[in-house]
Amino acid sequence: MAVRPIRVFGDPVLRSASAPVASIDDGVRALVRDLVDTVELPGRAGVAAPQIGVGVRAFSYNIDGDIGYVLNPVLVEVGGEPTLTGEGCLSVPGLWHDVMRYPHAKVIGIDLDGNEVILEGEGLLAQALQHETDHLDGKLYLDRLDPERRRVAMREIREASW
Repeated sequence: MAVRPIRVFGDPVLRSASAPVASIDDGVRALVRDLVDTVELPGRAGVAAPQIGVGVRAFSYNIDGDIGYVLNPVLVEVGGEPTLTGEGCLSVPGLWHDVMRYPHAKVIGIDLDGNEVILEGEGLLAQALQHETDHLDGKLYLDRLDPERRRVAMREIREASW
């Protein structure tokens, strides 16, 4: 059980599609504990396994004090009219940009016992579900920016001290 360091932009693990969790073993249980410990810090809505250097389909979330995790999540539904929503990312520290996100999202996965988990919600939860599943597909929120906002973000990254 540990708070793990967050990998930042430029780390190849953030650009690789994550492998499904094939079997639930002690390593996966430890990963879930670390994901939950890492997301519990203030100001964190979600942490995907690649952000702590592990290329498997798992993420933790912390929305309004509701903390949990999901293994092998699949974004199965989005709804509503996509709107520009302010977003940041622990793997791109200090940046904040508007990105198009659906106001409703639904993810289906499993827990450590192999039971089905359904996470569904509006607002920040919907945004987090989309953001974290993007991480598992090797995408960052920067990839969803329009070309002008992306140019600005890339300039900010080049000027960043991290």
